[in-house]
Amino acid sequence: MPGNGTPVRARRRLKDRVPVRLRHHWKPVGALCAGLAVMVYAFGDARVSPYVTSSSRVEADVITDDVRGTVDVYDTSVAHSIQLEYDQTEFDKMMKEFQEDGNKEYIKADLTVDGVYLQDVGLRLKGNSTLMSLRGNGQGGPGGGRNTPGGAGGGQGAPAPQQQQGGGAGGQGGQRQGAAAGGAGGGGMGGGGMTQYNLSEDKPEELPWLIKVDEFVEGRAYQGEREISLRPGSNQQVPVNEALTLNLMDTSGLKNERYAFTSVQVNDGPEVTRLMVENPDTEYADSVGDGNGVMYKARAGSSFSYVGDDPTDYEESFKQLNKVGSQDLEPVMKLIRWVDQASDGEFEKNLDQYVDVESLATYVAAQNLLLNSDDMAGPGQNYLLWYDLDTKKFTVLGWDYNLTLSGNATTGPDDETGMGGGTDGDTAMPEGAPEGMPEGMPGGGADQGQNGESRMGNGGMGGHVLKERFLASDTLDGVYKKAYRELYEKFYSSGTALKALDSVADQAGTAGADGDELDSAVENLRKTVQERTAALAKDEEVTG
Repeated sequence: MPGNGTPVRARRRLKDRVPVRLRHHWKPVGALCAGLAVMVYAFGDARVSPYVTSSSRVEADVITDDVRGTVDVYDTSVAHSIQLEYDQTEFDKMMKEFQEDGNKEYIKADLTVDGVYLQDVGLRLKGNSTLMSLRGNGQGGPGGGRNTPGGAGGGQGAPAPQQQQGGGAGGQGGQRQGAAAGGAGGGGMGGGGMTQYNLSEDKPEELPWLIKVDEFVEGRAYQGEREISLRPGSNQQVPVNEALTLNLMDTSGLKNERYAFTSVQVNDGPEVTRLMVENPDTEYADSVGDGNGVMYKARAGSSFSYVGDDPTDYEESFKQLNKVGSQDLEPVMKLIRWVDQASDGEFEKNLDQYVDVESLATYVAAQNLLLNSDDMAGPGQNYLLWYDLDTKKFTVLGWDYNLTLSGNATTGPDDETGMGGGTDGDTAMPEGAPEGMPEGMPGGGADQGQNGESRMGNGGMGGHVLKERFLASDTLDGVYKKAYRELYEKFYSSGTALKALDSVADQAGTAGADGDELDSAVENLRKTVQERTAALAKDEEVTG
């Protein structure tokens, strides 16, 4: 006590300043801190990747304003009309940016569909190779200029709407041997032909468009649809083959896009006949089955190569269409890894643990029967992966069928229908295609598996390792041939394709397609269907 008599409080020791509970449990806390320090030192530069495992069905982006209209937009029994109005300055700016950089940006447009007015929808160009003639680089390319020369020995009677070019000499190579598609020109359409469109910014009514109803008005939809696709081809080039394919795919049991023909007018310009098709989007994905699944859309130029266990590394190849935030790309990554690493025996034995094998057989058989040169193994990588959250299995679905019914009508179930491919890594461009891949198209070459083998899993003119391994398996051949026979009966032997073609022709005519030119296109397509039916009827593997 100091001399003035004031007591002095003793200074607290350091350990007394620590809370009692912490003093009692300091050892576990110390161990935790030490562990954290070690982890920071050892893994401080490692990337942490989020994995989403929730099965929530909730979507953050919901429809709050669903404009119903008075006519079902995809009712094929009635005439449809679309008018688009936009500011010319904005259109010119959009076109300039596309021509210079290849960017496809949205501009505001006013849409009137079947008499229903929607202000400020989004409008942008849609497609890759189809749009090459707009770039002004003179390449033409697939879907570019109309004057791309055909190959020698092309089939006669190529339908006017698609302007198919003749295929090259030589028969179709067997898919199991990995031969490139040659096409003997048999049938009504040239083997290996490619659709040609002469597009011009001076004819906006003929351009392939994507209409996005909610681009500038959040939460808006039209009859539950946020997107409408106007497919390439108008008037004499209106794609009756794609409409016929969509009609037939409705009988396959697989999820399929709806369609209808419509007249289209832009800024008081001339009216033309177009095919409008449901575009795969969030609502499309949620309409599969009971909706408890995730849909992934392969991007143009996508790769089916295994690049590691980080799902975000697959975003350049696949776009997730629904359940964003509650699911991610992990299932796709696991599928690719398994297909890449599984031995042939493991692939045959365990494929049904990853993929709905019967639906895969149906998909692959349908693409062959309909002569689709641009399916999951084609240059556009036109396919969707549906992952069922209940069964934990994938289903492969198709979309974008404008190159169907354009190959050798005598193609059999074991023959290649694509523009190239094969498990040996060989590729082949169709006859008449320009040298080098056009800008905006996927690059050629094979994916390299983890074991160093060359596997054609990317776009280019290659193939798809899942499809190729499935078709190469003798063990799985039975399920494929069974699906093939069933679809042959549904499509061709029953006469359904010819009846559907008559219906499609009537629909196009109702929408205003020119009589003579439409008749010519339909008759050429009819010839292809008849020759396809007759050729397959001679194949004992098809008829049993």
